[in-house]
Amino acid sequence: MSAPAPRPLLFLDVDGTLIPLGTPTAAQPGVPHGNTQAPALPADAHPLLHKVDPEHGRRLEALPCDLVWATTWMNDANDVLAPRLGLPTLPVVDWPVSDEVGILHWKTRGLVEWAQGRPFVWVDDEISHADQQWVSTHHHAPALLHQVDPRRGLTQHDFTVIESWLRRAR
Repeated sequence: MSAPAPRPLLFLDVDGTLIPLGTPTAAQPGVPHGNTQAPALPADAHPLLHKVDPEHGRRLEALPCDLVWATTWMNDANDVLAPRLGLPTLPVVDWPVSDEVGILHWKTRGLVEWAQGRPFVWVDDEISHADQQWVSTHHHAPALLHQVDPRRGLTQHDFTVIESWLRRAR
């Protein structure tokens, strides 16, 4: 009997994805106002941290995948965001030093390498068609590169798309 296939990965960006860069969360349609589940913020907290919807943590953990931070926040995502979202400590993609400039996003190659052939979802606000093409050519397992609107961050629609893809990928 062979071992079960590993669960897909979900590479998760922070800025523009979990932290919307546009209208304050309370003013966005479909986002609950006055959510008191989040811990109080210290005075020196990131100025946009109040925009993080703590409910996203429960929704992310319910997805049939392994969550991985794919952000320049690095381990700060575990120290600052994971507790706010109610998430455990997650693995963090360690970005190689690179001065590569081009149409390909600087994260793309590193994520494909980190996935090591596993199916994955990459949720980010900076994904382009060039990234889609490169991944489809260089990664031979299923992959969903899902671009989030940075003004709104993750929405119900994004969760629906991601969950549907993950269920089909299994």
